[in-house]
Amino acid sequence: MKYVIILGDGMADEPIEELGNKTPLQYAKTNTIDYLAKYGEVGKVNTIPKGMKPGSDTANLSVLGYDPKLYYTGRSPLEAVSMGVPLLDSDITFRCNLVTLSKEGEYEEKIILDHSADEISTEEANELIKTINEHFKSDIIEFHSGISYRHLMVWHEGSDEFDLTPPHDILGKRIKDYLPKGDKKDIIYDMMKKSYKILSTHPINLERIKKGLKPANSIWIWGEGRKPRLPLFKEKYGLKGSVISAVDLIKGIGICAGLRSIDVEGATGNINTNFIGKAMAAVNELKKGQDFVYVHIEAPDECGHRNELYNKIKSIELIDEKVIKVIKEQLDLLGEDYKIMVLPDHPTPIRLRTHTSDPVPYVIYQKSKEKLQENQKYDEIYIRENENYFPKGHELMDYFLK
Repeated sequence: MKYVIILGDGMADEPIEELGNKTPLQYAKTNTIDYLAKYGEVGKVNTIPKGMKPGSDTANLSVLGYDPKLYYTGRSPLEAVSMGVPLLDSDITFRCNLVTLSKEGEYEEKIILDHSADEISTEEANELIKTINEHFKSDIIEFHSGISYRHLMVWHEGSDEFDLTPPHDILGKRIKDYLPKGDKKDIIYDMMKKSYKILSTHPINLERIKKGLKPANSIWIWGEGRKPRLPLFKEKYGLKGSVISAVDLIKGIGICAGLRSIDVEGATGNINTNFIGKAMAAVNELKKGQDFVYVHIEAPDECGHRNELYNKIKSIELIDEKVIKVIKEQLDLLGEDYKIMVLPDHPTPIRLRTHTSDPVPYVIYQKSKEKLQENQKYDEIYIRENENYFPKGHELMDYFLK
């Protein structure tokens, strides 16, 4: 038996008037998902434990079978693992976004326009983080370059007593109400404030403005955490597995769980990614002897944050056509029984431009147990009254692999 999970990050949404009160999932053309729903099982799952923030970190831990209440130690240390940054137990890590703030007013009066600085290229971002290090690196604080706008700060012997806000939660809002709070908050705020003066006049940003792109004119520090410890997936479930993602967070969760992390050329973490490359990488892992593959696709989430409705619909259609369909067709050729599960980790509604904690729909299909249920659908509205419900998200994996 082979097992595949295909996770469309932030794919769930709300009914939208512009779409005739349909959700993007309902509106999108998803022939393969429709087939899986008609011949499989649909239901809903709550991936965010009560009292925890609706992030991709907690949600993907849940989907992979790890109770966030027990195993969550912060987002950034999971990204550090993927980036190969060694951590001591006493280290505190932070996500460091390159963001776009408005030009007018004092720093605290500025508005956060874009959490990704127009999805700045990794090459440009590396130069900006190099400059940040030149100004702020010390014996206790250092910055590490990641991918696109996603970077890392490590604070040796630091404090984790902070209240820090994810930048994608406050798009279009004035930042003064969301500045760092907690122990030694002034150190973090001072770096953020000074970074605006440093980055606003950086040659890379001046060139971006000439090209009509948003400048990465400030760092935004958030997502604090300590070195994670997860039980190995193989010991937990008795299966050898791999994870395929363009995002350090998901790679880090996979690596901590003992999954093999596979890099795919052209995988970007946005809608301009190598969808087919991810699908074929998953199939190749299964052909090489892996039992389980977790395929994570970030595109719908980024479109949700950026308020790009039709790109979100397009991303869902591309996942259906170039990932799910390709994987199913290739698995059919192998002649071995298999199970596929498709789901989001959380909703990222276009209206809100950030995550919510609402339950998300899942579909589970097993080749050898096809059973036609003509009217069964896969979307947020259909599953509202569905009796298949997992209030504890981490229990869905046990059910899927049973």
